Amino acid sequence: MKNLVLLTGAGISAESGIKTFRDGNGLWENHDVMEVASINGWYQNPSLVLDFYNQRRSQAETVQPNAAHQFLADLQNQYHVQIVTQNVDNLHERAGAKNVTHLHGKLSEAKSEIDSNYVVDISGKEIKLGDVCPKGYQLRPNIVWFGEEVPMLEKAAKICESADIFVIIGTSLQVYPAAGLIHNVPNNCPVFIIDPKVDEINVPNHFTSIKATAVEGIKVLKQYLK
Repeated sequence: MKNLVLLTGAGISAESGIKTFRDGNGLWENHDVMEVASINGWYQNPSLVLDFYNQRRSQAETVQPNAAHQFLADLQNQYHVQIVTQNVDNLHERAGAKNVTHLHGKLSEAKSEIDSNYVVDISGKEIKLGDVCPKGYQLRPNIVWFGEEVPMLEKAAKICESADIFVIIGTSLQVYPAAGLIHNVPNNCPVFIIDPKVDEINVPNHFTSIKATAVEGIKVLKQYLK
């Protein structure tokens, strides 16, 4: 069974109704991204950051996986599928995907501000100032913010190295270090990229470009995989 590796970004979840911060001139739900999605923003105003992610968590639980999420999960019947996602929602898992690596963390989890080994599921709950881990440290969203290292990057790089087929869906390849993962894909591996703005992306010549949204693009990808 061939290894099918997928790198997914905000574009695949946007069609389920989850907004991306790049939709509004650097603003995310009317907030400066660096105020709510950076480690400095957390230090300056943790209450604002907690409220912001509590709202994002609540919203994410109201949306459903779309046809693209479902298609990728269904591919597990034909391939050994591994998904590396930049998204913090759990739509891939809710569609039935088994092997999902979250580069930027998970909305549904909280972790200790100091003890990174303490991570808990908080689906359907809020994090408030004063909520602490057993060691007494404040809980924060288990999200990788601007200014922080990406703990899962090394694992993701190894997954990309194992690809027999590599597919990129819904990411503009502008956010590093995630965008650099394409350099870990074997040279002889066929690569497909699905994005409605693929013309604006610096795509290597050997990539097969599919100019479409995730939901429409998978219909084209399906024909290539056949």
